[in-house]
Amino acid sequence: MSGAPTKLVSLGRVSGLLGVKGWVKIHSYTDPRENIVEFKTWILRSDNAEKTVEIEQGRPQGRTVVAKLREVDDRDQASELVGMEISVERSSLAPCPPGEYYWTDLEGLRVVTTQGETLGRIESLFETGGHDVMVVEGERQRLIPFVAEKIVRDVELDEGIVVVDWDPTF
Repeated sequence: MSGAPTKLVSLGRVSGLLGVKGWVKIHSYTDPRENIVEFKTWILRSDNAEKTVEIEQGRPQGRTVVAKLREVDDRDQASELVGMEISVERSSLAPCPPGEYYWTDLEGLRVVTTQGETLGRIESLFETGGHDVMVVEGERQRLIPFVAEKIVRDVELDEGIVVVDWDPTF
């Protein structure tokens, strides 16, 4: 009997090659970007393939991050990985401090106003210079700033709800 499917979190993608000994360049979504190499096991995914790899070494290199993967020892082997998404199991992420959340945990949650009106579900989030923004899909799309206490009044992960102080006509 199998349990619930493992939730994967995308942390970046293999963006290029470095040298001839199997090193790859990484476009990291983590903050700071070099945190991606702190995860010693990655799941690399593309449309038609998935493989688990171990990190031998990793470091920042200029404006990117580079990594050497176990059993990837030459440029030809590394070139097969370019474009693949780098994911890890959600369970491998460190717990967040109180009041902070991983975007992956917010995606799919129902968004309701303080008056109880459902606005939709969080489809995705994106970062702006000032704050993160939730893309809420319902009867129409809404972009709602994720500003704790002022707009986002409560996040109830166990119940799958984000309560916002937001005018439904916006």
